[in-house]
Parts: sequence; C-alpha cells; structure tokens
Amino acid sequence: MEKKTAAVSLRHITKAFGTKVVANKDVTMDIESGEILALLGENGSGKTTLMNMLSGIYHPDSGQIYVRGEEVHISSPKDAYDLGIGMIHQHFKLVDVFTATENIALGMDKQKAKSNRAIAAAIREICDRYGFDVDPDQKVYNMSVSQKQTLEIVKTLYRGASILILDEPTAVLTPQETDKLFAVLRNMKADGKSIIIITHKLNEVLAISDRVSILRKGEYIDTVLTKDATVQSLTDAMVGGKVSLDIDRPEVKDKQLRLSVNHLTCLNKYGVKALDDVSFDAYGGEILGVAGISGSGQNFLLESIAGLQDTEKGSSIIYYDSETNKPEELVGLGVPEIKEKGIALSFVPEDRLGMGLVGTMGMTDNMMLKSYENGFIFADRKSPRELAYRVKDELEVVTPGISTPVRRLSGGNVQKVLVGREIASDPTVLMAAYAVRGLDINTSYTIYRLLNEQKAKGVAVIYVGEDLDVLLELCDRIAVLCAGRLNGIVDARTATKEEVGVLMTHLREEGNSDG
Repeated sequence: MEKKTAAVSLRHITKAFGTKVVANKDVTMDIESGEILALLGENGSGKTTLMNMLSGIYHPDSGQIYVRGEEVHISSPKDAYDLGIGMIHQHFKLVDVFTATENIALGMDKQKAKSNRAIAAAIREICDRYGFDVDPDQKVYNMSVSQKQTLEIVKTLYRGASILILDEPTAVLTPQETDKLFAVLRNMKADGKSIIIITHKLNEVLAISDRVSILRKGEYIDTVLTKDATVQSLTDAMVGGKVSLDIDRPEVKDKQLRLSVNHLTCLNKYGVKALDDVSFDAYGGEILGVAGISGSGQNFLLESIAGLQDTEKGSSIIYYDSETNKPEELVGLGVPEIKEKGIALSFVPEDRLGMGLVGTMGMTDNMMLKSYENGFIFADRKSPRELAYRVKDELEVVTPGISTPVRRLSGGNVQKVLVGREIASDPTVLMAAYAVRGLDINTSYTIYRLLNEQKAKGVAVIYVGEDLDVLLELCDRIAVLCAGRLNGIVDARTATKEEVGVLMTHLREEGNSDG
C-alpha cells in the first residue's frame, strides 16, 4: 500500500538566536493530513519556535520544509497562508471595536476582498460545517475569551487554512468551553484538516490528539501514538527521566484565621465594578484556590489585598498577625504603609517582569527590591546576595550568574526567582497569581511543592490558577469568581471540574457563599 504524502514534513530544521541559544537542532518530523498532533516539551524546548518557522514568523537557518510533498520557503505569515497554514496564538490579534466580519476582512488581499455581507455568509457556512458559534455582527469587545478564540480559528479557516497550529488553546477556557472546542477540532479533523496543538495539559493531550511529538532542549525525541501513551510516559519523555506526578495535599491542621475579606468592591478604569461585594476568609495552614474565567476579578482581588488597588466604601480587609493575632485593617493602606506596619504579606503577581521583577536587574538587585526603603541610598547588598545564591541553588535557577539581567532568563527561571524572593520574606499570607502559567511540568511541580511547604508552616496561601485539575488536587478550598462576584466556595477534595466550571460561568442568585 502506497504511503500517504504528509501534509507537512520538516527535515533537519535548525534555528539559533545569536551564538549561544540554539532553539531547534536538526528537527525532523511529519504532520499527517486529517490528524491532531500534540507538540510537547518543557519550557525552552523549541516548540513555539518550530511552529513559528512553519507559520512564517521565523526562518530556519538550515533544513527543509515540505508542504504536501513540495519543498517550500516560508518567509512571512502571508507565505504560510498562501500554503494553507495558519497559527492561532495565545494572545489574540483582533480589533476590539470591530465586528467579527470586519476583523476577518482586515488584511485581505484587495483582489480577493468581498463585501461584508459575503464574508458574513461565509462565516455562517464555516460555523455550520464545523459546529462553531460566531455572530458575524458581534463586536469583539462584547465577546468572551472563548468567542474570541473561535473567531481567530474561523478567520484562519476563511483564509483557506488546511493546516492549523494552536498555541495553548485551552489556557483560559472553562472545562465546558474546552469540550466544545475539542468537538469542533474533531469535526475539522474529519474534514481532512491537519491540527497541531502546543500545550502543557497532558490530560487534554490524551483526550484530543492522535499522535504526540516530543521535543527536548531543542531536539526532536520521538513521536508516539496517543493510544499507547500515559501522562507518566509523556512526562518522562519530555524531561528525560522519571518524574513524580503526585501533588501533595496534607490535611489542614490547626487552622488560624489570617485574612477576612468583607464586602470588597473595586472599580476598573472604566468605572465598572471589577469586584462586587466579595467576602471570604483565608486561614493559615491551608491553600485557598481562586478560579474564574479570564477577567472575572482575580487580579483585582489580590492587588486589593496587597495595597495596589483602590477599593469602594464599605470594603474591608482584616489581616490577623501570626504572633499576636492582632487585627489590622488593610483598606486604605498602600504598599509602603503595609510594610511599615510590619504586615507580612507576599505577592507573586501575574505580570512577572512588569509588576514583580525589574527585567534589567540581576537576581541580587531584585532581591533588594523587597527591602529597599524610600530614599535609602546605602543599601545592604550582602543579605540580598546571599538570598540570591540560596534561591538559585535551592530552586535550581538556570542563569549565567546572579548579576545577569532577569529578562534574559526563561519564563520558568524568572518565576522561580520571583517565588523564591517572596517566600524568603517569611509571609503570614502568600498570594500567587497564575504562578505556573506557561511553565513546564518540572518547574510547575517545584512551585506546588513550595506552596505546600508554606502551608505546612502555617501560612495562608491564596493561589489563583487556571488549570482546574491542579486546583482540585492542590487546594483545600476553591473560591469561584464569576463576573466579579464570589459565586461560591467549594471543598476541593469533593468538588468536580464540572461543578466548578458551572460556577465560573453561571452567576447564582444568592451570590457570595462561604464553605
């Protein structure tokens, strides 16, 4: 029987940035027609770089790319589109004030351009064919994250793509939205499309893909049939050794109230309520998870507690000292006042290099940021330097040296520096927002271990996450935000993904409920 021609064949692809960083080295692999291929690898393994070459963003230094058996040279995203290759990135490239139809019309070749009415009709045809749900006349700013992602896929299909690359497509989706996306991808596969998914979520890899290709440190390792794979086997292949996949969840012992949030309300920059009358308690010796679809108020919640957000009248955040149990009202205090009062709060923000660390500084200077006093010029450098070495050694931070600017480090190493610094300050309350977003599985499990160590010390840990499997396995309770309101608090030991997913998307009448 004659072998089918692959949709895409990569042969000996190599790509380097400068003289030291080899992103891909001699990669050879195939993507078949009518299959869903998962592309796995740790951070820095070269997954996105490889797909960026296929989609025309980068050009390989050496090697060949074949599309349907013909050698091609892809120098731009337009070249890729002309070959039927489209990439849907994590960060959507849409104009908020335009409709779905207008966004699809943007950038179209003038000779191929059609009227908005014709484009809208084509959108409906694509939606009917694959099971999408897109309103051609809806403005992007009125769309949910899931709808925006759907529009990006429809836009790619409209332009004739038969080979689609999706980078972390479920990162901000609820379980229900993920199921809907997977149903659509299966319909596209049945229609002969080739789909490549870059993801860190191994359970989803097993649920949706036909084959899995693994990269390690820029090199191609293997491609396996999904039916023959397990989470453990894929993890071991990515890392190159045996990895323990157990997330500890010690029983909560001697719970002590550390934070009491009452009627917390915040406005966003447009004057709209980002948080609406949120109330809950956080206890030392437990991990309280916070779940919600993107933009439900998670960051406003943590930033309000940290003194970085203004709150509305009636809001209250009471902090209880771990030694004296003395209550202290945090509302109205800024970061300097919180520090001046000796309140032991640590915050790992979502924006690592914007809010958390200074990218142009090395590890030592970033450690010093935690202890700088306003106007204090002759700062002690010995202690921060010792801390920088300790964090580097204990968390295995990969860096040329502690003076190397942290912006030159990989995302996982930047996160280790930030988490290590915040934990080193011996907090009573530790808050972390999306602490493992985009991190490989090894680094993620290091972060989970650190959070559990803090829990065991009696720290109140508040962890905002987007992977419900992890939240249910790591946390003791999960507070679910929906449209800025607390929609319920569930016991993470007994709740299901489906229950949490419903709370994330359907606002209950009774609003706040503690549990």
